[in-house]
Amino acid sequence: MLKFFRLISSPLVFVYSFIVKVRNTFFDKNVFNSVKVNAKIISVGNITVGGSGKTPTVMMITSFLKSVNKKVGVLSRGYGRSSLGYIYVSDGNNINSTVDECGDEMYFMSEELKVPTAVSERRVDGTRQFIDDSGVDTIILDDAFQHRWIRRDVDVVVFDQNFLDKTGQLVQRLLPLGSLREPFDSLERADIIIINRKFSDKTQLPDKLKKYFENKNVFTGFYQADGIYDVKTHKFFNMSEFQGQKSLVVCGVALPYSFLNALEKNKIDITNKMIFPDHKNYTLKEVQDIRKKFYDTNSYSVLTTQKDAVKLNKFSKDLDDIDIFYLKIKLKLDEQKKFNELIIKTMNKTV
Repeated sequence: MLKFFRLISSPLVFVYSFIVKVRNTFFDKNVFNSVKVNAKIISVGNITVGGSGKTPTVMMITSFLKSVNKKVGVLSRGYGRSSLGYIYVSDGNNINSTVDECGDEMYFMSEELKVPTAVSERRVDGTRQFIDDSGVDTIILDDAFQHRWIRRDVDVVVFDQNFLDKTGQLVQRLLPLGSLREPFDSLERADIIIINRKFSDKTQLPDKLKKYFENKNVFTGFYQADGIYDVKTHKFFNMSEFQGQKSLVVCGVALPYSFLNALEKNKIDITNKMIFPDHKNYTLKEVQDIRKKFYDTNSYSVLTTQKDAVKLNKFSKDLDDIDIFYLKIKLKLDEQKKFNELIIKTMNKTV
């Protein structure tokens, strides 16, 4: 159905391409001006729609900068949230927002990173307010490669390796026919490119795409399963403790294959599963459906993603008789030390 919709909307590709080209030209020629704010800005984004691994990348960079005593915070637009405007989500210790108000990704990042966080669809105004509220001097902008109104010190672009492998396919065409937000030549703006193979084996970059990655700082990375945690208590469990057990797998992420693949590679039964759309806002009816399937399949537990866990936790009373766990993953780079050094070096360059 999605492929059919994309095909019938293919004439709009030319309109979309023209708009993207004109907009980028206006920024390149300083007709549109990027605004400098009083903090170092690291943008983490992509040129594709969903599922590349931006959030794990944000968390990886933020954790590193925190470890070297940078006053770092994270600002996102808060995709899928029920609110509008600027919200100071966390001061690093206390979360002052609900998952509905700030969005699932920002909520669990706030829980996990313990750094100041905020959401705002207006990045320039939001960044200035965030600096005043938190006192941070380094800000990670989540999903901001296309948001050129704010000047950045480092532009990091993340790719799903599986997407790059699909040369010649419709998915590598511009929206709405394919999944590209911008053409590949937009990578000229990138300082660092990360190719995320997730839980798959490493492949070579296709010859047709190599010209876009030449003379760029390209890193390869992968997901590492960091264990399984109880949603209610956050108690840690080894993956091996769930091997051979029948669980109900529940997820609402852009590309569920990686999550399912991680479980399967660790010999966890994924036969019983409920797959929902990305950023799924669960309702009581869907929670009741999960309960029903859990008991109908005689499952031992519910296994979900960290992003889904923060939303399902709202229904803790309705699910108090069911053990719910989430898989925690981290992005690791094959040359992590070199990447960390480059981040610091690029941040300190004269702009």
